[in-house]
Amino acid sequence: MKDFRDKVVVITGAGSGMGRDLAVKLGQLGAKLAISDLNPEGLAVTEKLVAETGAPVHAQLLNVAEREAVLEYADTVVAHYGTVNVIFNNAGIAHHGEIERTEFKDIERVMDVDYWGVVNGTKAFLPHIIASGDGHIVNTSSLFGLLSEPGQAAYNSAKFAVRGFTEALNQEMIVAKHPVKVTCVHPGGIKTAIARNATASGDHDQKKTADFFDRHLARMTSEDAADAIIAGVRKNRARVLVGADAKLLDLWVRIVASGYQGIVARVTGWALSKAS
Repeated sequence: MKDFRDKVVVITGAGSGMGRDLAVKLGQLGAKLAISDLNPEGLAVTEKLVAETGAPVHAQLLNVAEREAVLEYADTVVAHYGTVNVIFNNAGIAHHGEIERTEFKDIERVMDVDYWGVVNGTKAFLPHIIASGDGHIVNTSSLFGLLSEPGQAAYNSAKFAVRGFTEALNQEMIVAKHPVKVTCVHPGGIKTAIARNATASGDHDQKKTADFFDRHLARMTSEDAADAIIAGVRKNRARVLVGADAKLLDLWVRIVASGYQGIVARVTGWALSKAS
């Protein structure tokens, strides 16, 4: 997928952040866009920005956690454009809370969107992407799909699951000799609204956590993140680490192995005390 011109590209979670910037940048590269989101206002803004690039754009409200809706959406996009070459399964949410204080429903909600949303999108579009003869599937995991963090069990679970699912899919495409490349994306701290929009358990002060994330951890703009992802897809990389933090921490975890857990626990405890 070195050239996106005239390729049909599907992007979920396109109403803001990396999804929006991916849509605009791919529109500038000549792609035909099918964008979706659960937020009508955000989706409308992205649709307008993509249209301004001169690229064809099909926009539709979609909850990626609703499997039947995603299956119908795939049929709608194929009926509209005739084919699909690429899907960016990008939609995601976050939740902060220790396991002992987190309700089952909160974990399920994150898994439904962040993991099952990826599975739903992949399964719905995979036959069409294979049939295109020149396809690519791009699934968004996270830095938290490489290492775990206290208070992020739901998010860690979903993002580790996305990583395992995507790596298995990549190998299956190779074994089957299908004309489909697969990329797993691991963004680090990106300046998006995901931390501010996250839910929280118990008496946890989500605003303070989000402020801390925005001030100290979100180092890369979503525009730069989109550039890095597109560059990785063009190079057919199976894994794309987005941001210096993702690259450094991935290497660090490889070196120290399970020893990272005690260090992260202590650092997180210190950071939370400073934030409060």
